[in-house]
Amino acid sequence: MDLFDYMRENTMKNESPLASRLRPASLDEVVGQQHIIGRDKLLYRAIKADKLGSVIFYGPPGTGKTTLARVIANTTSADFKQINATVAGKKDMEEIVKEAKDSLGMYGKKTILFVDEIHRFNKGQQDYLLPFVEDGTLILIGATTENPFFEVNGALLSRSRVFELKPLEKEDIRELIRRAVYDRDKGMGSYHAVIDEDAEEFLADVSNGDARAALNAVELGVMTTDRDQSDGKIHINLTVAQECIQKRVVRYDKTGDNHYDTISAFIKSMRGSDPDAAVYYLARMLYAGEDIKFIARRIMICAAEDVGNADPQALVVAVAAAQAAERIGLPEAQIVLSEAVTYVASAPKSNAACMAVFEALDSVRNQKTMPVPAHLQDSHYKGASKLGHGQGYLYAHDYPGNYVKQQYLPDGMEGTEFYHPTDNGYERKIKERLRELKK
Repeated sequence: MDLFDYMRENTMKNESPLASRLRPASLDEVVGQQHIIGRDKLLYRAIKADKLGSVIFYGPPGTGKTTLARVIANTTSADFKQINATVAGKKDMEEIVKEAKDSLGMYGKKTILFVDEIHRFNKGQQDYLLPFVEDGTLILIGATTENPFFEVNGALLSRSRVFELKPLEKEDIRELIRRAVYDRDKGMGSYHAVIDEDAEEFLADVSNGDARAALNAVELGVMTTDRDQSDGKIHINLTVAQECIQKRVVRYDKTGDNHYDTISAFIKSMRGSDPDAAVYYLARMLYAGEDIKFIARRIMICAAEDVGNADPQALVVAVAAAQAAERIGLPEAQIVLSEAVTYVASAPKSNAACMAVFEALDSVRNQKTMPVPAHLQDSHYKGASKLGHGQGYLYAHDYPGNYVKQQYLPDGMEGTEFYHPTDNGYERKIKERLRELKK
């Protein structure tokens, strides 16, 4: 390291964001994630014993993935290399592999490679690492906010252990906030700031498990708030805290797990007849910027699949809402969607119509397809009537009640039932009518 490197490193250390400066140097300083780094857990023991194999850290932003990698860097006897998949290329990896081979061959020293945002590597880049992870040249630590079982090559994944990091608990965030405000070595204790309890509680709550969001707010508050003339201290009160974070952090990636988890909860809440939960998840999606056309499609599907003929009007409402939302646009579209969501959620439920087509499809797939009965066949095209097509067909409107008994299913399937109406909502009337017709 030359003088310029030393000066640059010192400058970055002193002027880096608070969240970076406050990162723990040892396992005992880590806050949260006790389900994987508790003293009796495998990861804790492996790091302490310096016997770590390849791992993938998976979790939302601000939960400590890079922090754990840094702790490992501080405790391991192996060489530690770090790259970010958003900017690193194959040349960078080739240089690291070469150095790792030299270090292993000359000194018997292993190399740990930390790849931040590993999901950003394409298949070819991930494949390049595989043989070196397999033969022990590299110990891989990957960090990703995306589900690794979708985003990381199966072969690489099979050679790594996946550890899922959870959003930090509110009390964990509060502890980090206190460190940030009062710690003189790594935090901002030298600024002589104090934080009110309600401000601390607010930041811990609205950060939504993201430590980085809370610490960035603390740093902004300390750096931009005037000192109180009476005691010379910087007071971080609730008003300052609200100004510094401005908006609740919502963990919602339109291509990630939170997207699928939220839409799943949204649909299940409508299906489960809980309009309050359904509209809450609607609000979360709208707040995070979800496409209103996507939301509207899910409402229409739920109206058809889960409400069905228990309230046929539900599909009409859902379709009308989809058209209205697209024409009106936001912000007014959220009112339209809310109306549809609460209607569908509150409606009686039946999936009998949905299951009818699945049962019929199963029959078509697994049974011999018999001809359409002759009397139901089309008699209008040339020569059809001479073949007997349509002969004997009974026109329902010629009979009392616009109904007459005749065979509609193919031969051999007479009496087969696919649609089994329930007693829920309007479907009870359908069930009673069909029962009368079949007498």
